Amino acid sequence: MDNWFGSLKDDLCRYIGQTVTIFTTSGGCSGSGFTGVLVSVSECSIRLLVSAGQAPACAIGSSCSGYSNNYYNNCYNSNPLGAIAVIPTNSIAAFTHNAI
Repeated sequence: MDNWFGSLKDDLCRYIGQTVTIFTTSGGCSGSGFTGVLVSVSECSIRLLVSAGQAPACAIGSSCSGYSNNYYNNCYNSNPLGAIAVIPTNSIAAFTHNAI
């Protein structure tokens, strides 16, 4: 692995849990960057939470019991995890973060 990534990895690791924008060397929409919460950094890739999942419609489990069975099933049929972007480290051109 090139020495430049060791330095970049150290910088990226400082921002885990914070919102960053990662610009890649690819073209099209992906060349415009990916913005999300930095979840993890490894030698091969980074992971960004780019879309958080919805909060539960029935935050207190027993509060759903009064609804029809069809509504209760729909409470949990959406994607609860959101979306993660996995970006290969060899495709990273730059990243931005808040100054604080």
